[in-house]
Parts: sequence; structure tokens; C-alpha cells
Amino acid sequence: MDRSARLINPILIVSCIIITVSFAVRASFGVFQIPIAEEFGWLRTDFSLAIAIQNLAWGVGQPIFGAISEKIGDRKAIFLGALLYAGGMVLSAWSTTPLEHQIYAWAVGFGIAGTGFGVILAVVARASSDENRSMSLALITAAGSVGQVIGAPTAEWLLTFLPWQQVFIVFAVAVLALVLTLPMLRAPAPSSKAELEESMGQILTRAFRDPSYTMIFLGFFSCGYQLAFITAHFPAFVTEMCGPILPGGVLHSMGITTTSALGAVAISLVGLANIAGTLTAGWAGKHFSKKYLLAGIYTARTVIAAAFILLPITPLSVILFSVAMGSLWLATVPLTSGLVAHLYGLRYMGTLYGIIFFSHQLGGFLGVWLGGRMYDLYGDYTMVWWIGVGVGAFSAIVHLPIRENRAPLPA
Repeated sequence: MDRSARLINPILIVSCIIITVSFAVRASFGVFQIPIAEEFGWLRTDFSLAIAIQNLAWGVGQPIFGAISEKIGDRKAIFLGALLYAGGMVLSAWSTTPLEHQIYAWAVGFGIAGTGFGVILAVVARASSDENRSMSLALITAAGSVGQVIGAPTAEWLLTFLPWQQVFIVFAVAVLALVLTLPMLRAPAPSSKAELEESMGQILTRAFRDPSYTMIFLGFFSCGYQLAFITAHFPAFVTEMCGPILPGGVLHSMGITTTSALGAVAISLVGLANIAGTLTAGWAGKHFSKKYLLAGIYTARTVIAAAFILLPITPLSVILFSVAMGSLWLATVPLTSGLVAHLYGLRYMGTLYGIIFFSHQLGGFLGVWLGGRMYDLYGDYTMVWWIGVGVGAFSAIVHLPIRENRAPLPA
């Protein structure tokens, strides 16, 4: 039996492992915000800029690692990504200045690109049958959420008995260990150079001239802004703004005794809720208009974020916000990528979606950096939250005029 005819196969399993570990480490960086700033007496902007650069490097590295994967092979691209990821973590562990952290963030960001969705989704797509491809890609996306579930609490637990530098080393070893799984990652060979180049210029020109593509590009910006800001700053925000964990309460009985622990748990809840949200979005995209679903998701994010910042911030509101926002977290990914594929076809979907994803990472860069900058200026994150509400509302509106009918091919 052809392994591509089976939903669960070695390639899918290995890919899920790689994505889970890569995203677990990436999702943990917000937990280190306060320990690093306190040890060196840095401004919040300093470490935030390193995480922002990391997001930007991920966006820049996405198409680069796609090209490396097509040129020399998927496993070599992932191997290179793991080396950069682990090397960046080790160098960051020995850094003592903000500039050093910011320089090494480029290596970490490129490492995330090499071990993240851009390369792995292409591998799984080629290794899956037409019947199983949609569910295979959904499972890979859900595996990223699993990484987010375990990443922040693992970092918080390790910090209880290890300094942050040693936790970075532990995570670097975990990332480097991914190379041991690569022998099982034997996907079908990529397309030839001639196939990749055929009509690419024509399709790119058609997309760039299509207002719908521009609107998708602009709309994905707010997704990156919101996700990166929450991932990087929410644990610190909860630690400083949330009320006390009452002894004898439900959270206290679950072992959540400090607001620091609550911040890590909140990030995990976001990832846990996102598993269901992503699979639901994938199903809904087959039955309903993708542009209206995306507009609805961004509207819901806007309302949830506004309500959270307007109401008193308590342990209960943190939990409710994490679950609500988590259900919408990566729900935009299968719908946005599916919309690009529907409008412009599957052949060069990776290239077109990679450009769209760069907009996502530009938003991520701004969300993380602006969070630290505004905190240093005003002592809180209120202004950054309201900017997120604004760009979320913009994304909801900008998706409405998108034409979902495929644009005609130029003569």
C-alpha cells in the first residue's frame, strides 16, 4: 500500500515532532522577559527588540529556506535550520548585552524558518494523497499548537531550579536532537527547476496586479501583530497586572500559586484551544466563504481584546481570554492559505503564501517591539493593546471586498 494513501505515515509523524519542538521553544521566549531584564537591568525594549528581530528574521528566512529545500533537499534545509536555531540559542545564553541578543536573534529566527511551517508543510503536502492532504496539513498546524501548550510551562518549570542561561542550553539541545529524526523524513522529490520556473512570473504578475492579493497581504499583518505581542508580552503582562491567586481557590488547587505561573499557563491554554479552533476553521473553509470567515475571526478577536482590556483583569479573566483568543489563534492560517490557493492555484502557492506570510511577520516585529517600547515609555501595555484592537478591526474590514472568484489568466 502506498504510504501517501495513509493519513498517518512516518513522514507525518516526524514532521509533527519537528514542528512541536520548534514551536515549543519559540513560544517560551515571553517567559524569559522578566528574568533577563532583571538580571541585567535592561529596559523592556531591549529584550523585546531581540524577539521582534527574531520574528522578522523568520519572515525573511521563510522563502529562503523554501528555495534551499527545493534546491538541495528538505532534510538538508531542516538540518541547516536546526543548526542555526540551536546555535543562536547557545550564543544567546552567553550574551550579556542587548546588542548581542539582538544579533543572535537573527540566527534563531532563521532557524525557526528552517524548522517551521514553510518547509514542513511542503514536505507533508507532497507526501500526502489528494484525499488526505487537507487533514495532514491541519494536523501539522495543530502540532504547532501542541508545542505552544508545552513550551511556556516547561520553561517556567525549568526556571524554578535552573538559571535562564542553562534553560536556553537545554532548549538548544532539544532543537539539535531533531536531526536524529531526519532519516525517516523521506518525502517525494521536489519538482524540477524547469517545472518551478514555468509560468511563475506570469502568476506572480497576476497576483500583484490583483487588489484581492493586496488585501490578503494587508489583512494578515494584524494576525502577526496580535499573536507575536501576546506570545512575547502576555506572561509579563499577567505577572504585573493580574490580581493575586487566592489560596484555596480553583487555580491554587491546580498548583497555580503565582501570577508568573498563570502567565505561562495562559500561553498554554491559548495553544490548547487553538488545536480545536484550527481544525474547525479547516472544516469550515470547505463549506463557507473563506473571506467572510476571516472577517468574522478578526472581528471576534477585536471584540475579545477590547473586552479584556476594558474589564478588570483577574485570574479568571486571563483564563477566559486565553481560551477565547486561543480558539481563533491560528484559525486564520488554513483559511488564508486556502484562499491564496483557490485564487491562484496550487502550483506556486508556497511562493505566494510566503510573501503573504512576510506581512504576518512584519506585524509580529512591530507587535513585539512596540510592546517593549510602549512599556518603557508609559509603564504599561494599554496603548499596545488598543493598537491591536485597531489593526484587528482593519483586517476584518479589508477582507470583505476580496473577490473569491479566480482571476482570469492573462493572454
